[in-house]
Amino acid sequence: MSEPVLALKNIVKTFGSFKATDDVSLELFPGEIHALIGPNGAGKSTLIGQISGSLRSNSGQVYLNGRDISALSVAKRASLGLGRSFQVSSLALEYSARRNVMLAIQARQGSVYRFWQPVSKDLDAIQQAQSILEKVGLGDRSEIVVSELSHGEKRQLEVACALALKPVCFLLDEPMAGLGPEGTEKLIGFLDQLRSEAPILLIEHDMDAVFRLADRISVLVYGRIIMTGSAKEIASSKEVQSAYLGSEPAC
Repeated sequence: MSEPVLALKNIVKTFGSFKATDDVSLELFPGEIHALIGPNGAGKSTLIGQISGSLRSNSGQVYLNGRDISALSVAKRASLGLGRSFQVSSLALEYSARRNVMLAIQARQGSVYRFWQPVSKDLDAIQQAQSILEKVGLGDRSEIVVSELSHGEKRQLEVACALALKPVCFLLDEPMAGLGPEGTEKLIGFLDQLRSEAPILLIEHDMDAVFRLADRISVLVYGRIIMTGSAKEIASSKEVQSAYLGSEPAC
């Protein structure tokens, strides 16, 4: 088997006496969609923060392409290729979809200041942004101001901005949230293709989407991964059924 692109080794995060993540180890391999599921309060958001760098672990390591990035900042991790999807609140709502992607492109290039120049002077960024928007299905919406996009289109734009950073792996946090059946179906198709660009660690509550997309699934309950396996193995596990799939306990 090839080496993992992203690897978590015995990650622990405590808040006082509360252990939010408890000895979590996980690997993401090239071409893979690895889903992380669990009830509310299971520690998923805390783990995302530890992977992205917004939260510092008490112990354990995060490796990206074999490099220990545990002590690096959010920005440095992003520059090395850790592509976390932007949240809707981080999009520039007053600018067009294309300008938002251009901002991500220029951030990758270390030239954010150029974003404020007339767009006609940055033809390369325009072309790159348009190409990325075509990939996510927003090619004909590139000139639309973000505030006028639908919720589903904003989700697509978040992924486009992450894609613009040319990541070595994607960290997608509940991309299906708030989407209707048509939007969910469209995004499932896109994510299935996106894995060819870079592997995806997918945090998602939509179990239908998870079972259709994921090569492997890890179940996080009370800060610990209780099982990792295929969709079939997870669905048939009595332990997982009791802890999560059968009913979602309040945490």
